[in-house]
Amino acid sequence: MPLALAGILSLVLVAAPAPTDSDCLVCHEENVDIARMKRGAHGGFSFGCTDCHAGVGELPHPEKLPAVECASCHDDVVKEYARSVHGAAHATGAADAATCRSCHGPAHDIVPAGDPTSRVAKGHLADTCGACHADPDFLSRHRIPFAKPVEAYRASVHGRAVLKGDEKAASCSDCHGSHAIVPARDERSPINHWSVAKTCGRCHAAIGKVFSGSVHGQAATRGERGAPVCTDCHGEHAILAPAEAGSPVSPARVSTVTCGRCHGDERLTKKYGIPGDRVAAYEDSFHGLAGRSGSQTVANCASCHGIHDILPSSDPRSTVHPANLSRTCGVCHPGAGQRFSIGPIHVRAGTASEHPMVRWIRVFYLWLIPLTLGFMTFHNAADFIAKLVRGVPRGHSAEVVPRMNLHFRIAHGLTVLSFPVLVVTGFALKYSESWWARPLVAWEGEAPFRGIAHRTAAVVLLLSLVYHAIHLLASRRDRVILERLRPRLQDARDLWATLRYNLGLSKERPTFGAFSYAEKIEYLAYVWGSVVMAATGFLLWFNTLTLTYLPNWVADAATVTHFYEAVLATLAILVWHFYMVIFDPAVYPMDLSWITGKVPADHLRETRPEYYRELSRGPERAAPLEEKRAGAATPTDGEDPSGE
Repeated sequence: MPLALAGILSLVLVAAPAPTDSDCLVCHEENVDIARMKRGAHGGFSFGCTDCHAGVGELPHPEKLPAVECASCHDDVVKEYARSVHGAAHATGAADAATCRSCHGPAHDIVPAGDPTSRVAKGHLADTCGACHADPDFLSRHRIPFAKPVEAYRASVHGRAVLKGDEKAASCSDCHGSHAIVPARDERSPINHWSVAKTCGRCHAAIGKVFSGSVHGQAATRGERGAPVCTDCHGEHAILAPAEAGSPVSPARVSTVTCGRCHGDERLTKKYGIPGDRVAAYEDSFHGLAGRSGSQTVANCASCHGIHDILPSSDPRSTVHPANLSRTCGVCHPGAGQRFSIGPIHVRAGTASEHPMVRWIRVFYLWLIPLTLGFMTFHNAADFIAKLVRGVPRGHSAEVVPRMNLHFRIAHGLTVLSFPVLVVTGFALKYSESWWARPLVAWEGEAPFRGIAHRTAAVVLLLSLVYHAIHLLASRRDRVILERLRPRLQDARDLWATLRYNLGLSKERPTFGAFSYAEKIEYLAYVWGSVVMAATGFLLWFNTLTLTYLPNWVADAATVTHFYEAVLATLAILVWHFYMVIFDPAVYPMDLSWITGKVPADHLRETRPEYYRELSRGPERAAPLEEKRAGAATPTDGEDPSGE
C-alpha cells in the first residue's frame, strides 16, 4: 500500500504543470514591471519567467536559484564575452568584473540598444561604462593606465556630439567594441596600434584613405613601431577639434606638441634616419616663434607638409618637394620663389645649410656686441670710480643754459615713447615663454597684439627720425649740429685723455666742445642703428614682397641682423646712454634737459668751458639761435641748438 501511494504521488508531481507568470507575480509583482518588460527587448518573445530562471519546478521555489544563463539564447554573444577582458576577469572571480547585467541592466528592464532609454544607447553608454571606468579606485585596482578616460571622452568632440544627439558620433563601443572588448595590446583589438587607422576610418573613410597613402600610413602598414597613427596625433579619449586651443593638432600646438614629439626625439630620428634638427630650426624661425607665442595664423608643420597626406620631400607629389615649394609658400606669400629658387627652409645657426652671408653677419655681431659692451662697461666703470674717489665739482648757482630746443625734444620724446615698446614687444617674440612676456602674448591667439604694438612703435620711431630730418632741413641754425657731431681726430685724443685721467695716469681732466666723443658715438650709433632696424624690419614686415623679389637668404639675413642689432641697441642704451643721463655722478639723479631743454650752467663751465664762453659772448657769437627770451643778453638768453 505505501508503495502504491508513492507511485501515484510521483505521477501527480510529474504531471503537475510549471508555475505560470501569474503564479510568479503573486510574490514578485512589486519587483517586476511586467508592462515595461513586455515593451523591452524580451517582450516580443513567447517565453516566461521559468525560461530564464531555471530551477523553479514548484512553488515555493528554493531561496537560491541557478544564475540566469543568457547563453541559452545569446550563445554567440556570450562566447564573445568569454574571450573579452571582462569575461576573463569574471572567470578569475573578480567581483567587480562587468557582466551582462552590469551593462544591460536587470533582465526585466532591458530595452534594445536603439531605444534612447537603453543603458547601452549612445546617449547613455558613457555613463554605463563610467560606472566602473570613472572610478579612480577601480582604475587603480586593475592598473588601467588612463587617467579619467570617461571624463576626457565627455569633454571630447565625440562626447559632446553624442550629448547633442548625434547618432553618428563615436561612442565607447564604436572604438572598443561591445562584447568582445580586449586590451589594446591584443592584435584583435580595434584600438590596437595597427588597427587604429582602420577603426577611425569607419567614420572618417576619406581621411583614412588619404592617410593610408602617406609616409606615416605606409610605415604603419609595414609594421613600423614608431609610425604614428590617428591617436598619436589626435589623442585617445580627449579628442578635440583642430580649432580648439587645447587640441594637440591646433595651429599653435601641432608643431611643438604633436610633430615635435617624434621629429624632435633623438632616438627616433637616428633610428629612421630623419634629420633631427628640423623641429629646433622651426622653433627658432619667425614661424616657430610666432607659433610659440600663440599665433593661430602663422605657418606650422601642417601648413607646409600637409595633414593626413604627408609625403617625403623626395616624392614629386609632396607639398615640400623642391618643384612644389613655390606653390606651397605661395599660399601665404603669393609670388614667393618665382624669381629665385627657395633655398633650405629648416636652417639652424652654424650649420652647413646656413647661407654664407647669414653666417658672416652672425659672426660679425657675435664679435661686435661683446667688444662694444665690454668697452662701454670698462669706460663707464672707470669714470664712475674716478668721480667717486676724486669727487665731482658742483656749483651752487641757479643759472641754467639752453641745451635742447622744442624740436629736438619732440624728436627725442617720440623715441622715448617708441623705443621701450619696440624692445619689449620685439624680445617677447623671441622669449615668449618668459614671465614678463606672458601679458603681451596672452591675447596673441585672438589678435596679433604683440605684432601690432611692435609695428606701431616702429612707425612712431620712424616718425621721430623723419621729424628730426625735416627739422634740420628747415632750420639752418639747428643744422649746425651735424657739423658739430662730425667725428674728428680730436675725439680719439679726448677719449684717450679721459681714460688716462680716470685711471689715475694723468692729473689733467679733459674738457670738450659742444659735444663730447661719448655723445657723438651715441648719436651716430642711434642714426645708424635706426636705419638698419628700419631696413631689416621692413623686409620682415613685408615678407611677401621680400620673398617675391629677393632670394630666400635675404629674409634670413634680415632676421639675424634685426635681432642682433636690437640686442646691441638695447644694451647700449642701458649701459651707455643711461649712464650719461642718469648714473653719471655729475648729473645724478638725472639730466633733465630732455624735459626742460636746459642744463645747469655750472656743469657746462666744468665740462665744456670753451663752449660756455662761446655762449657767454652772446647769441651773435654762438650758434644761430631760433628762440630768444625777453631781457638782457646773457648765457641764458639764447637756446643752444644741441641735440641729444
